[in-house]
Amino acid sequence: MEVMKTLIRTAVTAAALAVVTAACTSSPEGPTGKGKPVSLPQIRLVAYSSCDDLLGGLRERALQNVTAYGFGGVMPIAYMEDSAVAAKGRSQAAPEHSTTNVHEAGVDEPDLVKTDGNRIFVVSDGTLRIIDTATKKITASLKLTEGDGPSAPADLLISGDRALVLMRGGDIMYKARSFAPPADTRYVLVDLAGTPKVLSTIKPQGSYVDARMIGSTVRIVTRSQPDIEFPQPTGDFNEAAQVKANQAVVRKAPAEAWLPKVEITDAAGKVRQDAVKCERVSHPADYTGTSLLTVHTLDLAQGVTDSGTDPISLAADGDIVYGTGQSLYVASNPRWWMPTPVVDTPVAPADDPTPGEPAVTPTAPPEETEIHRLDVTAPGAPKYVASGKVQGRLLNQYSLSEHDGHLRAATTLTSSDGKTSSSTVHVLKADTMAKTGEVGGLGAGERIYSVRFIGAVGYVVTFKQVDPLYTLDLRDPAAPKVTGELKITGYSAYLHPGNEGRLIGIGQEASEKGRTLGTQVSLFDVSDPAAPRRLSQLFQKDSGSGAEWDPHAFLYWPKTGLSVIPLSSQKESGALVLKIDDAGVSKVGMIEHPKVKQEGDEFTFQPGIDRSMVIGDAIWTLSHEGVQVNDAATLASQAWIPFR
Repeated sequence: MEVMKTLIRTAVTAAALAVVTAACTSSPEGPTGKGKPVSLPQIRLVAYSSCDDLLGGLRERALQNVTAYGFGGVMPIAYMEDSAVAAKGRSQAAPEHSTTNVHEAGVDEPDLVKTDGNRIFVVSDGTLRIIDTATKKITASLKLTEGDGPSAPADLLISGDRALVLMRGGDIMYKARSFAPPADTRYVLVDLAGTPKVLSTIKPQGSYVDARMIGSTVRIVTRSQPDIEFPQPTGDFNEAAQVKANQAVVRKAPAEAWLPKVEITDAAGKVRQDAVKCERVSHPADYTGTSLLTVHTLDLAQGVTDSGTDPISLAADGDIVYGTGQSLYVASNPRWWMPTPVVDTPVAPADDPTPGEPAVTPTAPPEETEIHRLDVTAPGAPKYVASGKVQGRLLNQYSLSEHDGHLRAATTLTSSDGKTSSSTVHVLKADTMAKTGEVGGLGAGERIYSVRFIGAVGYVVTFKQVDPLYTLDLRDPAAPKVTGELKITGYSAYLHPGNEGRLIGIGQEASEKGRTLGTQVSLFDVSDPAAPRRLSQLFQKDSGSGAEWDPHAFLYWPKTGLSVIPLSSQKESGALVLKIDDAGVSKVGMIEHPKVKQEGDEFTFQPGIDRSMVIGDAIWTLSHEGVQVNDAATLASQAWIPFR
């Protein structure tokens, strides 16, 4: 909190430094964004009044958007009582420990490892393992998938003695009805008290997007497409004729084809089937009818109740989830993976019931991002509030930030020919999602590589050959402005608040021509918003870090300045341990896991480290092969806990 307060205080001095930044504020088209905000239409959410209303609306939109290839691909997302008393007792006696690096305090995010200080919970290859931190041994494991082969990725959320395992599905076979892999998505609720056991298994229709947990309540976002099987092309492929055939199938599809379904199995094996009710589906004014977002709600403390997962749906698309204590946002970047239909020369087979209806051919969609806001302040299912559009594409959830009744969204807009680009920070009112202000012209010819909003201050990094780090004053939502700019080689792909007036950057060093050279960790002095500067840089040649694209892989322990990031190169693979203080960044050493020799193979390999945690006076690191414990001061190895 002190870091945030300081950064906000420093932004207040920006007005006094306006003369210093005059060069950055001379043009209405430049970084200050003094020109009028580009206004895109506000999206109003409307609930369907009946199943007939729902069917008519969804059919109409789906007919306009179906192509010869169906509805297009669903892109993999990424890859977002007594037991309570016992948990409380453990919490009081637990050693001091780090937690998952999350975007917003108090809003937990799923990850492959969690700890309460006394126990470590890991999900890997379809198995949930519990490690006792005192004995440094695996005390229990629970196989959640069939077979011995590798399983699809899974994430965890923990509340007391309850775990929710979010399994993303692993079937990569394609079906005729779509060019998307069918999802085997499952959400498994596990009781951790004593011998772990499955309490409920939730199998939603569609693919897992992301989830957020406040207290013990989890909201899970799932994306689904209509359950419509399209005919296989026969003979010589004719795209226009195939579109007509697919449209004929859509016209006959019932409302049930769109309504997302969910199957819930309890501990005794009893199965119940549910589907989202028509009146619990809302739609914006502009939608395709080819995708639905469903939010499932589950209180881990209560488990599955008579209302199941209390699902609600929105006729929209989404791939980025951002949550605060008041709101859940789902954003849909431009659908670059799905052709946008345009009118073409009418072509229809002789037996088509509607000859002469325009055929469609794909064209590049406009770069507009839709953002939907849901209210999560009340228990149970969230309530839709409003939606809006902004020009350009978001990088990730850190491109969004809710503050003082407004949502800030940082996007990069690229021209249709890909030759020009620039970035903008948009400010929208959270209650209506209407545009309030914007500051544009950031990084002409470049794209955003990282964003961090801290209170009324924003930081944006763009890159192509050099790295401008922009500092933004966002105190006035109607007139956000750039207060400073720092140009250095390379870029920061992740930004993290450090001590007072300090900002940590994880990314890549680069040549003056923009060729990446290896991992760099930078410490910036941002105490003066008009003159950000880099105090220190640590460079590891020809290497990369998972923390660049996955913030959960970054560990920063403010108490001692300890920081750990995964590091991989041709020479080594492990975790780089750093000391970050107000003056700079220094290397403490490397942690490596034991080399592994594959069965029947004479060669060995060094496992890559995915996560790190501080528990007491030790650093715990996780790889696919196991968990290792090292002394935090000396890095001496204390224990190796293999998974196999």
